[in-house]
Amino acid sequence: MLLRTTPRTIRQLSQACLALLLALGPCAYSKDAPPEVSPDGLHLQKSTKNSLVYTKPGATLAPYKRVAILDCYVEFEKDWEQDYNRSRAGLEGRVTDKDVERIKKGLAAEFKKVFSDELQKKGGYQVVDVAAPDVLVLRPALLNVEVSAPDLMTAGIGATVVRSAGQMTLYLELWDAATNTIIARVMDAREDDPAFAQRANRVTNQAAADHILREWASKLREHLDAAQGKATE
Repeated sequence: MLLRTTPRTIRQLSQACLALLLALGPCAYSKDAPPEVSPDGLHLQKSTKNSLVYTKPGATLAPYKRVAILDCYVEFEKDWEQDYNRSRAGLEGRVTDKDVERIKKGLAAEFKKVFSDELQKKGGYQVVDVAAPDVLVLRPALLNVEVSAPDLMTAGIGATVVRSAGQMTLYLELWDAATNTIIARVMDAREDDPAFAQRANRVTNQAAADHILREWASKLREHLDAAQGKATE
């Protein structure tokens, strides 16, 4: 059985992302406590200002020697394109719908590249597209994406000095491939390091995104390693 991202899967993940943002997202950024049990029966394990972790009672990552990574769903912060263009003095340097779609595709591809590299090359977990008892399925999304100075690939536009390349929120579901059941859900918001100014361009934007993605991928690898008794770095 091959694992593929279908239009139905994308719709389901989009709906799940929206449901979590509406039901849990505000709680992660307010004084209200998130629910101890999610609507689909997952139990809260971690809750901080920027992250939430829910797991299925009794679930463990120990059985999984391989991983399947479905296509990453990417969605910008609401009204980001309009707000960014409103800050431009003229027509030059404005973001178009085509730019947004290009950035989305680039982020989705980078997610798969970084996670595959971290899990397979560093962790030894083969990345596959089949369903089996030892396969852990990742259903990812990057939400609330903001880019401070997007590279619009326009002649004459120079680099921009910014204090942060941007931010994004990881929404990740972990599924058991054999039973097609969810075992964990993670939501974690990250911002590029604002401690120093940098000249933003295509290279620095990708480096900033890669840094955040690598942190998430490394955390998952460490949890898989710990569940299987591997020595961690």
